[in-house]
Amino acid sequence: MTGLAGLAIAAFLAATPLPMNSELPFLALQGLGHDAVALVLVASVANTLGSCVTYWCGMQGERLRGGRWFPFTGAGLERARGWFSRYGRWSLLLSWAPGGDLIVALAGLMRLPFATFLALTALAKTGRYAALALAAAGIGGAFSAPG
Repeated sequence: MTGLAGLAIAAFLAATPLPMNSELPFLALQGLGHDAVALVLVASVANTLGSCVTYWCGMQGERLRGGRWFPFTGAGLERARGWFSRYGRWSLLLSWAPGGDLIVALAGLMRLPFATFLALTALAKTGRYAALALAAAGIGGAFSAPG
């Protein structure tokens, strides 16, 4: 159970603005023989919850506008609004990719309805971990002794 708890922490933190990696612990645990379905479930839920924190941080952005920690100028914010109105909702399907946390924060900043955010983000995160588990199983199977 310790391995799954550690994976949950890593997956949660990886979806926040903190620098963290969840793929390495995921792959290590799978390599040690942990059940892939349990790994996908734990990592997906934790990573999605971490994205909820990032979404919330994005929602606070308007309150921080004009401060030194706010990443957009007035013109930059308008460009971001234009981009998000065109691609935003569906771009959350890339929330698993590098830079995906920025898309998640932008969804919060643009006040995307939470249910929409949650559904698309959970789908993307679960798909990523399922693909990772399948790829690792395929690679691991390639190195196993013929039996």
